[in-house]
Amino acid sequence: MQKTNVSQTRWLLSPQLAPEAEVLLFCFHYAGGHAGIYRDWQKKLPVQIGVCPVQLPGRSNRFTEPFHTDLSVLIRELAEALLPNLNRPFALFGHSMGALLSFELARYLRKHYGIKPLHLFAAGHHAPHLPDPGEAIHHLPDAEFLQGLRTLNGTPQELFDHAENEEILQMLLPMLRADFTICETYQYEDEEPLECGLTAIGGRQDPDVTVEHMEAWKKHTRASFHMHMLQGDHFFIHSEQKELLSIVESTLQSYLVGNRGIG
Repeated sequence: MQKTNVSQTRWLLSPQLAPEAEVLLFCFHYAGGHAGIYRDWQKKLPVQIGVCPVQLPGRSNRFTEPFHTDLSVLIRELAEALLPNLNRPFALFGHSMGALLSFELARYLRKHYGIKPLHLFAAGHHAPHLPDPGEAIHHLPDAEFLQGLRTLNGTPQELFDHAENEEILQMLLPMLRADFTICETYQYEDEEPLECGLTAIGGRQDPDVTVEHMEAWKKHTRASFHMHMLQGDHFFIHSEQKELLSIVESTLQSYLVGNRGIG
């Protein structure tokens, strides 16, 4: 088994990748989230699909590390860290901010290393060439920023459900501000469409990310494109997990069947 150094393993929730996996699925979380939201996916997907939750700096086991606010720097570091694990078929899944990271990572890997994922799953985020449908809040003073978080649909509601979480919220404020800075300062640059298949997945009750926003992802692939709108709001990734994983599994199994020369 290939040795992986500490600088690489800190990016992955499970540094020891399953040797029996035929395709690796790198998963990127939403703003204010962490890799743990994907912790139970491996139990619910076949062993042929190796789930690799990606942990960004400044949270959970990387709590003491500085946050990233520059997307280009984050993508470069991500690519360098994950590169040793990209010697077998892989796919990218991202929700909300994670969809943006997955998209730009796929483009960076193509440009700098000449490699591509089997597939890109973009969930809960408008196509990157479209303007952000919401007003920017990352630059606001703490009180106004917190109020903005309360009125937006992009932050887990459990943070606001109990008064005792206010102290926790204050601790998480720098991380949330950093993540929102990445999303709200993103500048799309036009490039050739990706060569991998792309699946866009949205929530029917998400007030900010519409069907049109998800359909627009079609522009970014010259391969197969599919769109699914699931029940639920922005966080359908949790409420509709069973259906979401069914989409992921069936999509990746089609590649595995093809690679085995079956069918």
